[in-house]
Amino acid sequence: MTTGAMQHRQNPQLVLWQLTTGCNLRCRHCRATVTERTSPEDLSYPECLNVVNQLARYAPLVLLLGGGEPLWRRDVFDIARHAARRRLRVELTSNGTLVDETMAERIQEAGIARVSISLDGSEAASHDEFRGLQGAFGVAVHGIRCLAATGVPTQINTTVTKRNGHQLAAMLELAAQLGVKAVHLFIVVPVGCGLTVAKEESLSGHEAEEILSWFYEQASKTRMELTASCAASNGRTVRPRPAREGSAGIPLAPAPHYGLQAVTNGCLAGHGVCFISHVGEVYPCGYLPVSAGNLRDEKFHDIWEHAEVLERLRRPEELEAQCEVCEFRNVCSGCRTRAYEHGGRAPGAEPGYRNEPRGICQVQ
Repeated sequence: MTTGAMQHRQNPQLVLWQLTTGCNLRCRHCRATVTERTSPEDLSYPECLNVVNQLARYAPLVLLLGGGEPLWRRDVFDIARHAARRRLRVELTSNGTLVDETMAERIQEAGIARVSISLDGSEAASHDEFRGLQGAFGVAVHGIRCLAATGVPTQINTTVTKRNGHQLAAMLELAAQLGVKAVHLFIVVPVGCGLTVAKEESLSGHEAEEILSWFYEQASKTRMELTASCAASNGRTVRPRPAREGSAGIPLAPAPHYGLQAVTNGCLAGHGVCFISHVGEVYPCGYLPVSAGNLRDEKFHDIWEHAEVLERLRRPEELEAQCEVCEFRNVCSGCRTRAYEHGGRAPGAEPGYRNEPRGICQVQ
C-alpha cells in the first residue's frame, strides 16, 4: 500500500475471498450470515479455479482465503495449491478451532504462506463469549502452536470492542509468547452481526483514537508486524496535524519508517483491495454492501478496471461533508462502510468525527 496520498486505480494487492459461509462458530461480529453447512450457492471448484486464473493476471498479489470458516470446504487446499502455482501469495484466515497437527501439515503442504487466527481476548472468558463456543480459546491457541511446529507463519486477528480493549497489552504479550509474526487489530464495523455489537460495545471515536495511538507506539517496541485494519483514521492519527491554514486535500509526508506496519492509509476499499463473496460478488471490501459486479457474469479485470463504485471510491474529491474539506482526506478518508451505514451513501462523512473551523478533524 502507498504511504502518501491515495492513488487512483492501482493493481489489486490484496483480495479477500469468502470461499463459503459454512462455519462451526457463531461469532457475534461476523460479516457473514453463517450456516453449519457449505452453501449450494458457493462457487464450484471449477469456478474457483477460473477466478484464480483471472486474478493471476495481476500476480503477484495476496489472496486471503476466508469464510465463514474456509477449512469447512473440502477443496480448500486444492484451490490454494492452484493459486500458489499461479504466483499468488496464498494466506488463510481461520477461527483456529479445526487446526490440529494433521491440519497444520496439510496447510503447510498446500503452500499457504501465512495463517491468521482470530483471538478476541487474552484469556478464554472474553474470547469464548465473543465466539459463541466454550473452549474456543484453548483450541485456537493450540492451533497456533501446531502451525508454528510445522513452520507456517501465523498472525493473530483481534476485533476490538469496549469489552476487550483493556486486554490489548496482554494480547501482545501472548502473541509474543506464541511466536506469531503479526497482530492485526480490527475496529468493529456495523454490518451483519456487527450491528448488534456496534450498538452495545463499539468504541467511540475518542476511544478508538486512543487505542490506535497506543498501538502505533507499540510498533517500535516489537519485531511483530502491528497493523490496524478497518481504522481509516489511523493514517491521520500517526501523523502530526498540519497547520490550520493548510489547504484541504494536500498530501502529507509519509509517516516515519518505524512502525510503518501500523499505518493503514485511509479506507482501503477499492484501493488495491477488494472482496469476493462465496457466490462471486465483488465488493470494495468485506463490509461495504455495494456490489461492483459478479464473477459468474463478468471478468475480474473488467470489474476492477471499470466498475463505477470502485472508480468513485478512488476519487477523494467526491467525499462529502466534513470529509470533503478535511486536509487529512488523502491519508484518512474515513471508513466508507460506516459512512454508508450511517447515511446510505458511501462518499458521506464517517460518523463519530466533526470538523473545527478550517477543516481540522476532531473525534467525538
